[in-house]
Amino acid sequence: MIEFRPSAKRGHAHHGWLESYHSFSFADYFDPSRMGWGNLRVINEDWVAGHRGFGTHGHRDMEIFTWMLGGELSHRDSLGNGETIRPGEAQRMSAGTGVRHSEMNHGIEVAHLLQIWMLPSQAGLPPSYDQHTVDDAELRGRLRLVGAPVGSAEAAQAAVALNADVRLHIGRFDGPAERAELKLDPARKAYVHLARGRLTVSGQALNTGDALAIDGETMLSLHDGQDAEVLVFELQP
Repeated sequence: MIEFRPSAKRGHAHHGWLESYHSFSFADYFDPSRMGWGNLRVINEDWVAGHRGFGTHGHRDMEIFTWMLGGELSHRDSLGNGETIRPGEAQRMSAGTGVRHSEMNHGIEVAHLLQIWMLPSQAGLPPSYDQHTVDDAELRGRLRLVGAPVGSAEAAQAAVALNADVRLHIGRFDGPAERAELKLDPARKAYVHLARGRLTVSGQALNTGDALAIDGETMLSLHDGQDAEVLVFELQP
């Protein structure tokens, strides 16, 4: 089963300094058929105006992954971490028993990002933070394993280890020569989100913001990209 989810069906909010599209129910957007997919709970595409941002707020028992598409965002948290994240950098925060943080755009350029929430494999873990650069060459024309579960065989190859049963791949495809395939476990779910450009995935043409919710499939094929940047999640049933 492959269900096409067009960008136009996402929830939308505009707060002046923040514009956001929600792939799943979030804040004032509620759709009982879009509460998540497997253990994937949130994909928010955000544009944050310069010199604005999210003030200090709290999270608990959630795995939060941030992927920048443009601009930069400064992170500060109650664990003492203070980092700036830019395109090509993978940021993982495990909220665990509780963490407070802020995310601010201190520049002039609009910060454009995906914020992704995943249900953790275990509640009550100590909160933690990690951030690593992913070189463009590692993403070009292939799916790069960017996130994998802590303790899994793939964790050493991933940019960040996740306290969630999720494998996250990211790739960039442009032109007919750049294509990839990904074997799937049909007992698990998968989710494809096209962050930008155009891409054909298993026969379905996708444009920016489109997605595929997948269940029971054994293979994905990605080809015919046009300035495409795609995220592929392997998820719990």
